[in-house]
Amino acid sequence: MRLAPRRQRAGAPSWPSDRKIMLHVGCGPRGSAPLPKEFTTPQWHEVRLDIDPDVDPDIVGTITDMTAVPQRTADAVWSSHNLEHVFAHEVPQALREFYRVLKPGGTAHVQVPDLTVPARAVARGRLEDVLYVSPAGPISALDMLYGHGAAITRGEHYMAHRTGFTKQTLAAKFTAAGFDPVRVEAKDKALWATAKRPDLSS
Repeated sequence: MRLAPRRQRAGAPSWPSDRKIMLHVGCGPRGSAPLPKEFTTPQWHEVRLDIDPDVDPDIVGTITDMTAVPQRTADAVWSSHNLEHVFAHEVPQALREFYRVLKPGGTAHVQVPDLTVPARAVARGRLEDVLYVSPAGPISALDMLYGHGAAITRGEHYMAHRTGFTKQTLAAKFTAAGFDPVRVEAKDKALWATAKRPDLSS
């Protein structure tokens, strides 16, 4: 997901009243990565947000400024490998935006690289060895730490990583943003966070 600011697309997305809304933040090209299974059922309607208008999102915006999305409209937010592309000081703002657009009781689902994985590889002298193969291609510890080198070489500088997380630090940032409860799980060389906006009316 590109991080340089651009003008948001005019007009608001359609919000069907008969289905739950899943805001897909940093969606990328349509079909470029599978959605979690829970969001592929007929009860969910996907609204796609990305900074790059070329991927044909429903909304053009950034992870730190989603003002085109009304507050308390999404039942869920899904964001895969985007949060690491903002600077550390911007992470709280991104999480505040997730919190703002979620309905009370809604849940943010966020996936980021698990920095303990490249840390162990570096400690074993495997900085540039391939650790796994992603849809974007082979991924090394260097890629996990600083961003996908092949993409950056092509001039896609927005693919650079500007911050990173462990289970503890990611959970702490969600908690500081007001989410409760917060669960962070390490699997498949990534961290998977599930964080709920409390429903204080209940």
